[in-house]
Amino acid sequence: MALGALKGWTRPQKHVVAASYLAWTFDAFDFFALVFVLPDVAAQFGVGIPAVALAVTLTLAVRPLGAFLFGRLADDYGRRKVLIFNVICYSFFGFATAFSNSLEVFLVIRALFGVAMGGIWGIGASLAMETVQPKARGFVSGLLQSGYPSGYLVASIAFGALYVHFGWRGMFMAGLVPGLILAFYIYKMVPESASWRQPANVSAGRHITHLIGVAAALSVAMFLLVEFGHQQGLLYLVALVVVALALAAVMTPFIRKYWKLALYAILLMTGFNFFSHGTQDLYPVFLREQHHFDPATVTTITVILNLGAIVGGLFFASLSQTLGRRKTVIMVALLSLPVIYFWAYAPTAVTLALGAFLMQVCVQGAWGVVPVHLNEISPAAVRGTFGGTVYQIGNLVASVNAVFQAGFAQSQGGNYSLALAIVAGGAALLIAVMMYFGPEAHNVDMGTPVPAEE
Repeated sequence: MALGALKGWTRPQKHVVAASYLAWTFDAFDFFALVFVLPDVAAQFGVGIPAVALAVTLTLAVRPLGAFLFGRLADDYGRRKVLIFNVICYSFFGFATAFSNSLEVFLVIRALFGVAMGGIWGIGASLAMETVQPKARGFVSGLLQSGYPSGYLVASIAFGALYVHFGWRGMFMAGLVPGLILAFYIYKMVPESASWRQPANVSAGRHITHLIGVAAALSVAMFLLVEFGHQQGLLYLVALVVVALALAAVMTPFIRKYWKLALYAILLMTGFNFFSHGTQDLYPVFLREQHHFDPATVTTITVILNLGAIVGGLFFASLSQTLGRRKTVIMVALLSLPVIYFWAYAPTAVTLALGAFLMQVCVQGAWGVVPVHLNEISPAAVRGTFGGTVYQIGNLVASVNAVFQAGFAQSQGGNYSLALAIVAGGAALLIAVMMYFGPEAHNVDMGTPVPAEE
C-alpha cells in the first residue's frame, strides 16, 4: 500500500510533504521538551510542579486561537507564506522560553507558543493534501500525523544529549536553528497549493481584529492567572477561550454556513483528543507511581510506545486508502478495546511495554487517518481554517483529561489503571460511533482552485 503511494511523486510534492512533516515534528519537539524539565523549571522559580505543569494545559487551551488565526491567514494569503511565518513564530517563542526570569513570564511565553503551535497542523495538512495525488493521501496522512510521536522521540534524544550540559534552558534553545532552517527550506523549495486562490476582497481589518482578540484574550487570561491564583485562574482561562471562540463562530461566515459539519467535527475531534491524551500524557506517571519503575525503564517503555504510534499511523492511514476512512477508524478504535487490559493492567515491564506498543498502534492508527479525513470533508474554500480549528477546539475540551485522570486515580487510592482504562475505552467508543454516523469524502477532488470565502 505505502509503496504504491510513493510512486510517481514530483519533486515539489516531495518537498511539500517533507516540510509539513518536519513543521509538525519540530513543533511537537518544543511542546514535549517541557515535559522532561518540569521539576527543573519548578525549582528555578521556587514553585511546585503543578504550578509549572499549568503551562502544558495553557498551551493546549490556546491552540484553537492559533488554528483559527493562522488558518484564516492561510485561506486569504496562501498556505506557503503563512506556514513560513508560523514556523518562525513557534521557533522564536520556543527559544524565548529559555530566557524566562519568572513563572509569570514563562506562562506568557508558553501561551504565545501555544497560539503558534495551534496553526501548524491545519496549514501543513491542507497544503499537503491539496498537493499530493489522491492515491497518496492515506500514506501522507499517516506520515504527517507521525510527526507528533516523532517530535516526542526527538525531545527524548535531546534530553539525553543536551540536558546534562546545558540544563533546562538549553532544551528550549535547541529548536531555534532547526526551525529557521526549515522556514528557509519552505521559502526556497516548497510551492504554493495549486488549489488555493486568493479571494478578490481580502479584509486586512478582519485579520487585525482577530489578532487584537487573541492578544486581549491572552492578556486577560494571564492577569487572571496571576491575580486569582493558578487553579481559579485556569477556570477563568478556559471560560474565556470558549467565549472568544463562540464570538468568532458568530462573526465568521464559514462557521455560520457550515455549523452542522463544524459541530460534528468538534465532537469527533474531542473523542480523538481524549483517545491520544488519555493514553499518553499520564502513562509515564502511571509507570512511576503505580509500578515504581526506575527512569530508565520508564524511558524505554515510552520509546517503545512511540515506535508503535509511528507504525500504527503509517500502516492504518495507508490502509484507509483502499478500505475507506470511516471503516478503518471504526475498526482500529474497536480493536483498541481488548488491548486496554494489557496496556493498563499487565503486571510486568515487558508485558506493559507490549501493551503500550499495541495500544499506540491503535491510537495513532486511528489518528493517522485524521489529516486526510478532515481535509476531505472540509469545505474547500476554508480548508486551511476548518480542519485545524475543529481539531484544536476538540483539543481544548480534552485538555481537562490530565486533571481528571489524576484526580480520579487519587480518589481510587492511586489506581491509575482504572483511570486510564475508563478514558481510553470511552474515547474509543465515541470515535467509533461518530465515524459510523458521520460523512466521508474519500478521494474528493482537492486539485481544482476554488474561491475563498469573502
